[in-house]
Amino acid sequence: MSGHLTALFGGTFDPIHYGHLLPSMALAKEINLTHISLLPNYIPPHKAQPKATTAQRLAMIKLAIEDYPLFSIDVREITHAKPNRPSYTIDTLQNWRSEYGEHKSLAFIIGQDSLCNLPKWYHWQSLLDYCHLLICPRPGFTNTTDNLQLQKWLLQHSTKNITDLQQNPCGSIYFANTPLKAISATEIRQHIENRQDYQSLLPPKVWQYIQTQHLYGA
Repeated sequence: MSGHLTALFGGTFDPIHYGHLLPSMALAKEINLTHISLLPNYIPPHKAQPKATTAQRLAMIKLAIEDYPLFSIDVREITHAKPNRPSYTIDTLQNWRSEYGEHKSLAFIIGQDSLCNLPKWYHWQSLLDYCHLLICPRPGFTNTTDNLQLQKWLLQHSTKNITDLQQNPCGSIYFANTPLKAISATEIRQHIENRQDYQSLLPPKVWQYIQTQHLYGA
């Protein structure tokens, strides 16, 4: 039995905003997560490349979590990056698991939007060999899928029992009941470009950083 559940939450964080932070905090309360490591991607395989530099994205994450001891930053995808090669989640999880050993309860947080694309991920069916999967709702997405292989996998591994996550090191999928935050980094960048107000969508220190760095056309 492990008892303490630690999670990894990957993203481009371009920029980090309340749509990342508030559901994560709610999830921590819901399933008694003791810690969440934010994992900035190096080259995300399924997304457009970041607009901010790696150093700028890291600086914004540091500012965003300064007042929240729940969070830390995990830079392994950036420091272990190979030139022009995407970061694959399965490699990261293998590396993360080897650090903690085979008995620690570990979880990986994704949104429903990423769940739809899961069959495109490299070795996606092996993810549960290394961690639990925590799926947060996203506006406009559901937990159902037309992909029969994915649907079968979800049914096979889903649990509503938080104890399964706490007491087993890996292997379960949990659909969270976290609040829907209709905020996206794309929307924030568009607001900045169009000179619209976006201050309420992200932590004040991140907003100030974007202003002083003239990021995204600010």
